Amino acid sequence: MLSIERTGPVAVVTLSRPPANAFNDELVGRLEAVLDQVTEDEGVSVLHIRSDQKIFCGGADLAFMQSCFSTPEGPDVMLELVRRLQCLFDRIETAPVVSIAEIGGAALGGGMELALACDVRVAAIEAKLGLPEVRLGLIPGAGGTQRLARLCGHGVAKRLILGAEVLDGAQAERLGIVQWAHPRQQLPEWTRELAARLAGMSRDALAAAKSCIAAQGHPTRDGFAEEIAGTRILYFHTDTRRRVAEFLNRSAT
Repeated sequence: MLSIERTGPVAVVTLSRPPANAFNDELVGRLEAVLDQVTEDEGVSVLHIRSDQKIFCGGADLAFMQSCFSTPEGPDVMLELVRRLQCLFDRIETAPVVSIAEIGGAALGGGMELALACDVRVAAIEAKLGLPEVRLGLIPGAGGTQRLARLCGHGVAKRLILGAEVLDGAQAERLGIVQWAHPRQQLPEWTRELAARLAGMSRDALAAAKSCIAAQGHPTRDGFAEEIAGTRILYFHTDTRRRVAEFLNRSAT
């Protein structure tokens, strides 16, 4: 279903539910438990999500969805799963760790919504990314409409969602949906190096910076005030003082 491996401050979560890593109750429950574990461990600063399948994540389990449609209570069962996915993705987005989505294959529907909830997205040039739910008479209901519009603007979001357009990794990079796109063979090593570089940063500074960025444009948050508050806290941190001293010592030599 999935595995988790620690490499220093990096927690690597590998999705492994053949063939498409489709979401069902069990996989969502495992991801919820992993997020509990990662956010409670102050030794983790980076969450690296990847897949050992050809597909990164295909979204909802359509066979499960079809079976639900055959019962009167089925739509409510599916709706509860969507609610859980919304909550899970919100927790990833707001977690005090930097999350990386390594998109080596297709990220469609809920799989794309998982990637959008991550702070950093690295895609294979050959990958397929999209929110094509309208083809099935559905919408991206686990945060996709909101996060894609916030990331790329309403124009691009409408183009992709209303047109059920699927992009490759290079196209997604040009639109700003992923930050980097590389050939599939190079992707694992490149993403590991990125995770290691981020893990070398201060966990508290990463969390504070991430929170301040999220405050931008939020109707009830003052990002400038949060910058001052976060900076004040960091000034008193032993780790901050150590890093500043080490930087000055290197500069003096």
